[in-house]
Amino acid sequence: MNTENVIIIGSGPAGYTAAIYAARANLKPLMFEGLTPGGQLMITSDVENYPGFDEGITGPELMEVMRKQAQRFETRFITKDITRVDFSKRPFKVWEEDEKYQAQTVIITTGASAKWMGIDSEKKFMGKGVSACATCDGAFFKNKNVVVVGGGDSAMEEATFLTRFCPTVYLIHRREEFRASKIMQDRVLKNLKIKPLYNSVIEEIVGTNVVNGVRLKNVVDGKTSDLKVDGVFMAIGHSPNTKIFKDFIKTNETGYLLTKPGTTSTNIPGIFAAGDVQDHVYRQAVTAAGSGCMAALEAERFLEANH
Repeated sequence: MNTENVIIIGSGPAGYTAAIYAARANLKPLMFEGLTPGGQLMITSDVENYPGFDEGITGPELMEVMRKQAQRFETRFITKDITRVDFSKRPFKVWEEDEKYQAQTVIITTGASAKWMGIDSEKKFMGKGVSACATCDGAFFKNKNVVVVGGGDSAMEEATFLTRFCPTVYLIHRREEFRASKIMQDRVLKNLKIKPLYNSVIEEIVGTNVVNGVRLKNVVDGKTSDLKVDGVFMAIGHSPNTKIFKDFIKTNETGYLLTKPGTTSTNIPGIFAAGDVQDHVYRQAVTAAGSGCMAALEAERFLEANH
């Protein structure tokens, strides 16, 4: 059976960058880019903070350019999901349904998925006023009022960040009090631009082509009210896509793959993790791409030392 030098599981900026570097090092990478390639950027309409695009670029376009670049250096792509793995010894084995593949090194770039409320209007306005990343999209809402949904630290951070652009940021939380750390709560409650709305959930996001309001429901008395806003930011957390690796790779308490500080190495020599699957702090396209580069260089060095 053919053994690959490197298999990359996942796509997005981390996966495609790893593929570019691995392919240019003549490692002939095989990438399983998943059934929905491109990661979270596929639902991001405008990317203005990725260096090299002075006019900005859409998320899907950026992923298409990166994919073409990886293809140019002869990365092979399989647009399917890996369904199980066996990392107990080298060569490492991965399966796509019943089809088995093996490799001397594996780079995991399966990313994380934003948690959503699960209402229809949320999907309808994705990228048209609904976002899961204030750092990515906040600047598009200059002088507009927005809502942030959530009650944890990330919701507090997003709300605080958005006050740079927005006159009013409504912070919607389904419970009576936030679950964020005390220091983050204090910062939010002192900020005059942030208006907390407790015991509330969004029943519907309203608008024609873009968001122009939300319908809120009070979970205590059941009353509904309308709030005029131009943007809705979800900050109810992310889930790393790590389920199939958990029997082999160490994770933190929320499921992110653990890598040795300053590297992309996991607890298994020869297996590397890059991008949002191991980074719950920055979660940016540019940091994901940087760690994808690191993973490919580390895989190359590992192969040299263990051939």
